[in-house]
Amino acid sequence: MRFATYTAEGQQHYGAVTEAGMVALNRDCPEWPTLLDAVQAGGLQTLADRAAEKPVTHKTFRFEMVLPNAPRILCVGVNFPDRNAEYKDGSDQPKYMSLFPRFASGFTGHDQPLIRPPENHTLDYEGEVAIVIGKPGRRIAQADAYDHIAALTLCNEGTIRDWVRHAKFNVTQGKNWDCSGAMGPWLVPFTEAAQLDDARIITRVNGEVRQDDTLRRMTHPIRRQIEYISTFMTLRPGDIIVTGTPTGAGARFDPPRYLAPGDVVEVEVNGIGILRNGVEDEAI
Repeated sequence: MRFATYTAEGQQHYGAVTEAGMVALNRDCPEWPTLLDAVQAGGLQTLADRAAEKPVTHKTFRFEMVLPNAPRILCVGVNFPDRNAEYKDGSDQPKYMSLFPRFASGFTGHDQPLIRPPENHTLDYEGEVAIVIGKPGRRIAQADAYDHIAALTLCNEGTIRDWVRHAKFNVTQGKNWDCSGAMGPWLVPFTEAAQLDDARIITRVNGEVRQDDTLRRMTHPIRRQIEYISTFMTLRPGDIIVTGTPTGAGARFDPPRYLAPGDVVEVEVNGIGILRNGVEDEAI
């Protein structure tokens, strides 16, 4: 079962995704007004049970960012072999993972456009797997890390590259332009280790494969990410960790190959699905 946040007939809903359309669930679950509330209550199995008893409610709809009210989103940077070398700064592979925050306002939904701002045209793509925390914890051991995951989704961690170079320590501003990235299309409940251990990320731009790698090759595997992050902060249900992108982002080509209006980016991971977005200039 897959769960999404979507808009239909001018109202936002969440529900189960089927081949025939959406099965709205928010009206049947007043105790959980949003999909985030259901995740925080450990309610994904309850949603699946209720969806099995209901017909499709919406055949025409628009996907939204899958958890538009996500409280905390942490992203892991430089987390695949050769990614550090792509920076061409002569540095050794860092011992510890790079982390930075993103805000939900920086993400749009599946099949919605990534927005290129007028201030700068270095809009780039980064295909990634995102994990949604379902069980709270502090100082979580790697052996227990997967027990704290509720669901998986996909992320195009779009970046305005020039804006991550404005100062000495400044990833945040380049990573948080409105609707510069996307997250979705849906949540897939996490039920077994193979969903992550056997996952492969492929990112295409206009049908051309730009990124292709497996999560097994991560420098800092997801178990380690959960262990490390939970050392300094208590992970809470609804927190999202965006786990890292492979080599092949547009900035790393010579010359760079940034996104432009009319481009279409697809992020595909086996067992989760495909996140697809076009590109448009911001209307001002």
